[in-house]
Amino acid sequence: MKSSKILVQNTAVSIKQHHKVDFISLTDIARYKDRERSDYILQNWMRNRETIEFLGLWEKINNDDFNSIEFDGIKMQAGINSFILTPKKWIEKTSAIGIISKAGRYGGTYAHRDIAFEFAS
Repeated sequence: MKSSKILVQNTAVSIKQHHKVDFISLTDIARYKDRERSDYILQNWMRNRETIEFLGLWEKINNDDFNSIEFDGIKMQAGINSFILTPKKWIEKTSAIGIISKAGRYGGTYAHRDIAFEFAS
């Protein structure tokens, strides 16, 4: 994956190209919002029912291999206090392509620009 950075409101945000499409770092955006709890911000966003519905619609439009049956189960759970969803779990269960998540030193969570803009707003 080719990598670069852009400056957004005096904050460096990484961009990686994956299959010739830009994926923007949700990790960097979350750090801008709260440096101490960036992982919490991302997980909290993914718990939201509206986020789940947006991600599901995006995947249905852009991903022929999207697992709609798993998505329906996740959507039913969204909003319940005990519901937890991580980017990795989302990808594994639904075969999502709009989010990329990798652990480690050069890892992080990246999303297709449409999804990243939704997260940033």
